[in-house]
Amino acid sequence: MEIALIAHDGRKAEMVQFLNEHRETLEKKNIRLISTGTTGEKVKKAGFEVTPMLSGPLGGDAQIAARVAEGKCNMVLFFRDPLEKHPHEPDVLMLMRLCDVHNVPLATNPATADLLIKAI
Repeated sequence: MEIALIAHDGRKAEMVQFLNEHRETLEKKNIRLISTGTTGEKVKKAGFEVTPMLSGPLGGDAQIAARVAEGKCNMVLFFRDPLEKHPHEPDVLMLMRLCDVHNVPLATNPATADLLIKAI
């Protein structure tokens, strides 16, 4: 199973904390992690094996969206910061739309992500 990790700048620490809380499940289930570039750097520093794509504003969101469309990515955890403006918002909306089109679970906050991870 492949899970994509994306976190806006103000939510990256929260993503790492979330992953640490669920480390046992992720390792036990042999989950493959992919991420946008900067999020991936933070996740790697926390000791997780992750395959980074480009940074979100440089196309990382679009790369993950393509993996969703190709059937390679099975779940997306995207900790969004709804209070900030993001220049790559069209890519974010495309990713969310493709998750809906391809019926791929998408969590945009830790509470929903927690439910998805517990369901694995």
